[in-house]
Amino acid sequence: QVQLVESGGGLVQAGGSLRLSCAASGRTFSSYAMGWFRQPPGKEREFVATISWSGGSTYYADSVKGRFTISRDNAKNTVYLQMNSLKPDDTAVYYCAARTTAWSIIGSEYPYWGQGTQVTVSS
Repeated sequence: QVQLVESGGGLVQAGGSLRLSCAASGRTFSSYAMGWFRQPPGKEREFVATISWSGGSTYYADSVKGRFTISRDNAKNTVYLQMNSLKPDDTAVYYCAARTTAWSIIGSEYPYWGQGTQVTVSS
């Protein structure tokens, strides 16, 4: 099993940047594909970005492509989401998730989830 704890959320003005971190417990972090998802207020959870266990493959939702970057540091058991050029539509609770097989854009395929961190972008 793996436990995930997100941090780095907050309030930022439109056009600003934030970096989210997701710290994982356990010695097998490097074997997990990781994903970031978000749930805007009053809406369903949606995929944001995913990264393979090695960091060699990444995939992004069209809505964040070119603005967000997912990365990982397996030595630190941490995955990051660098968010630039933030827009009010990016306001959401952001969750990281882990799965032991290949990366996926489908939330239900991830068995492990963090508690979430709030990101609020003001206009």
